[in-house]
Amino acid sequence: MYQSTTRYFNTSGPNNPKKHYTLLRSELIKKGIRKVQDDRYFTIWAPRQTGKSTYFRLLADALRQDDYLVSHINVEGWSESPEEFLCQQINECLLIDTGISIQAKRFDDLFAALTRLPKKMVFIIDEIEQLNPAVFNRFFHTIRNCYHRREDHALKSVILVGVSNITGLIQDNASPFNIADNFDVPYFTCKEVHELLEQHETESGQLFAEGVKDQIFHITAGQPGLVNGSGLLKPSNTPTYLFNLRSLFGGRKLVFVRGYRQKRVECYQQSQASAKFVEKLLFNEMPQKFKIDDEAIRYLHINGLLKKNQEGNIEFWVPLYKKRLQQYFYPARNGEAEAIQENIVVKHYFSSNGQLLIDKIIRDYQTYAARRGFRYFIERDASGNPKGLREAALMYSFETYIQSFLEVVQGKSYLEAHVALGRSDLIVNIRGQEFVVEGKLFHNITQFENGKPQLAYYVKSLGLTQGVYLVSVKSTVTNPEVQEATETMDGVTITTYIVRYDVDKDFG
Repeated sequence: MYQSTTRYFNTSGPNNPKKHYTLLRSELIKKGIRKVQDDRYFTIWAPRQTGKSTYFRLLADALRQDDYLVSHINVEGWSESPEEFLCQQINECLLIDTGISIQAKRFDDLFAALTRLPKKMVFIIDEIEQLNPAVFNRFFHTIRNCYHRREDHALKSVILVGVSNITGLIQDNASPFNIADNFDVPYFTCKEVHELLEQHETESGQLFAEGVKDQIFHITAGQPGLVNGSGLLKPSNTPTYLFNLRSLFGGRKLVFVRGYRQKRVECYQQSQASAKFVEKLLFNEMPQKFKIDDEAIRYLHINGLLKKNQEGNIEFWVPLYKKRLQQYFYPARNGEAEAIQENIVVKHYFSSNGQLLIDKIIRDYQTYAARRGFRYFIERDASGNPKGLREAALMYSFETYIQSFLEVVQGKSYLEAHVALGRSDLIVNIRGQEFVVEGKLFHNITQFENGKPQLAYYVKSLGLTQGVYLVSVKSTVTNPEVQEATETMDGVTITTYIVRYDVDKDFG
């Protein structure tokens, strides 16, 4: 971990503003204070790594300055703990946080004692969904009784913190914890990412290169853990962060980023159904409704992989995580790379003045795909049965070809993962010349046409001028509007190429 002359970026556990660069998020703190001042009992639930623990600790400090007694407890790992043990642990936390000791063995006695304190009291419970199910109802029944009499006693607010929305489990006509009282702790905005990284610049004198802070926001989507981790990625002791995040985040040496991404891989490795679902989302861009009651969607949401977009559909949350998922699903080498490289004559791909012949690269891939098909890219189980999706095999084919080609011509590529479903852009760099390739599966003519201006917009945002629109189309599609073409859109050249595949031949 890189440590500055004063504070440093923290990537494990809640922040301590005296030790760590920290966003105080004053407006969010004020919002929480107003809820407490209104004697509200509320929940803070959001996926992991959103900064919930840091937030409620900052809120607790602010409330103490407003003359509240505040105590918080984490019940993680106590899913089998009996009521007496929980009361004992709550008492120990209370003693540490407030200096007050309450000897109680039952929830009703414990909370009754809290209501009799001489000062206003706020009680915060973290990882609440891990509370022992056997005592769950008694615990919340006691809190509910406190809520209904809160104007007459000291326990003015109880705050439940967790990664999954439990309000549905505890909500009834008399419950204080309803959906409207959930408090949202969002990821950092672009402005907040700048603010956090500028704390390091001010205190250490080490600057980020132009545009890097914006790149960090884009690739992390403002996820607090990843933003802090980005501040640790220091390639040298130079006074300026002179690096390109496209290559930096793809490097093998990034132990921190690999570790964070691996956590997200592990979260769906545990469920075969989730893994199949994720792979389908990666390679099929057709909209799918976000349904929190769906077990796979809920599981992936609370682990920070999926979210609901403005249209109510599923969307990948963090580009960096999506990129890691794509790399995870990519099949092991199957001998295709060697076969491809044997027939590449480098000089045939450049004009006499050194200009890269993009058209020849793609035309040669089309020839290769027509000859080899896609069976080689379908992963199989121990019995030899296909388990890879059709969409995945089509994308794997092109990636294997282009990566094999780049090894021979000494080029490189960067996989730019967007948050939407099924869309990834590959930025190819060969001898300083860059272009973008977007792989897409044809579903209908509207989707086919809409992809072109979207690609043009993205290419222009990167400061480039050429985009390759590589569309895989079933051999049975005869729509006359599905044609190859070269078009200019907003100063960007978009060339559409069609790759035909036969469902029965290639996937039967």
